[in-house]
Amino acid sequence: MSITLDMEESGDLYDVRETNDPSSWEDQHHQCLQDVAKVERLRRKIKYYFMNPCEKYHARGRKPWKLILQIIKIAIITIQLVLFGLSNQMVVTFKDENLMTFKHLFLKDYVDGGIAPYALYRQADVYDHIEYVIQQYRLLHNITLSNHEYEEKHSVYTPLLLCQEFYRNGTIYPSNETFEIDAHVDTECLRVYPQPVHEALPHFKLDFIRLISVKITFVLKAINLQTVRHRELPDCYDFTLIITFNNQAHSGQIKVDLENEVDINECRQWKVTGAYGRSIYLTVLFDCLIIIMCIISFALCTRSVITGIQLQLEYSRYCRKHFSKELSWSDKLEFVNSWYILIIVSDTLTIIGSLLKIAIQTKVLTSYDVCSIFLGTGTMFVWMGVIRYMGYFKKYNILILTLRAAFPNVIRFICCAGIIYLSYCFCGWIVLGPYHEKFRTLNTVSECLFSLINGDDMFPTFKNMQQKNSLVWMFSRVYLYTFVSLFIYMILSLFITLITDTYDTIKQQQQSGTPTSELQRFLSECKDLPNSGAYRLDKNNSCFLNCFNNRCRKYRTQERLTSEA
Repeated sequence: MSITLDMEESGDLYDVRETNDPSSWEDQHHQCLQDVAKVERLRRKIKYYFMNPCEKYHARGRKPWKLILQIIKIAIITIQLVLFGLSNQMVVTFKDENLMTFKHLFLKDYVDGGIAPYALYRQADVYDHIEYVIQQYRLLHNITLSNHEYEEKHSVYTPLLLCQEFYRNGTIYPSNETFEIDAHVDTECLRVYPQPVHEALPHFKLDFIRLISVKITFVLKAINLQTVRHRELPDCYDFTLIITFNNQAHSGQIKVDLENEVDINECRQWKVTGAYGRSIYLTVLFDCLIIIMCIISFALCTRSVITGIQLQLEYSRYCRKHFSKELSWSDKLEFVNSWYILIIVSDTLTIIGSLLKIAIQTKVLTSYDVCSIFLGTGTMFVWMGVIRYMGYFKKYNILILTLRAAFPNVIRFICCAGIIYLSYCFCGWIVLGPYHEKFRTLNTVSECLFSLINGDDMFPTFKNMQQKNSLVWMFSRVYLYTFVSLFIYMILSLFITLITDTYDTIKQQQQSGTPTSELQRFLSECKDLPNSGAYRLDKNNSCFLNCFNNRCRKYRTQERLTSEA
């Protein structure tokens, strides 16, 4: 005689056969219980892994340390970013205002916001502007409104360098269309000291036929005193000014440009009275606290990722054993929590940015831009991680599910559309570049076309096309009309439709509540609620096993009654 118990366990059939030997039936019964217990334990482990922090607290009483840590981390990282941003803003403002000051001091007749490029067109103007720069450099103490000073080495002011670059030899006769040029470039430099002020200017001569460029280079120093009002120690700045007279095109126009390279250093000696400077050690201690919290967050999230991978491997073995098939990639990726990966990347960027910030505050480094990139990107990822916790609410979760489901199709769609976009970029650059300012470089072409896709700057793009060549002008009309029609009316509409279809599909799935994957169907068979207590019990005391034992006893009792009769 035998008793067969049919129980659907994700497609498994458990047979418990009873013979006249009670010990044999007990062994089969015990083995069946062990198999079922393993499956149920795996099901609860996976279901527990996908619970939100509140459900995990009700299931096993585990406090949501990662959630608390992320909330605290968001607050202190945002405070760190704001403090660094305010300090960086003072640095950027000081640099920009000094650059504008130098242009007004050393560029003759300079006008702010001029549409036309600052350029020279006569030989006399070139000599006049060079002499003007040298004279202003010598009169710096009498004309500047700030604390600008010459660079000093070994108690001597460093000189101004006047260098000209020119072809070694060259004879050009445009009248009979002949020329002879030596492409080797030679450089000649003159040194001009700021003292004495009224000393005659050195004699120099420019051969404009061979001239490539003239560069005037000198260094000025200044101290940023505005930080005192914000209770920060002032920094000392070295401004390396490079004024370039560019004649590379030999078109009769020499463009003049002033560049400013800035080095920030810690002042050697300082004394501040009348105000209490903010201790740099408190700021450094605050940054160290952020680093420690990011390390803890990194460790916790890494542990969770490893736990997910271990569960994935265990579930894969279960599928191979009971169904003889491999787990699909979509189900495998369910175990890899992308939000934890995002937080790990954010913690890494924040740690690097905080270390750079400490180095900047201690004047070891002055890489404000690099530090800003790390801190800004890290803070952006931290705030994006908040969406993970909003996803626990159904009304917000649909947005996250739509983005995740549509992402593969969006990437494929963008790759196809990008090929068409690049084809228009190359065509517009080579054909319209000589006749339209927005198509002069590949970068500006891409920016112009991207603006057209978003409906910006359309009329000026059409209007500013030069009509010197009627064939090119007609081609530009066909080019622009086809691009706008193709991308706005077709590609952009298809892109929106792609997202909308995915949203409707996710919404229908949520309303129906039907599991859409093997993993979801596997977990849907676990009916234990987080507060049921099943997750706190050992495997032998689970609710499922108690029910199974009751069913086995019931069948065994019936069999004994039958045999006695």
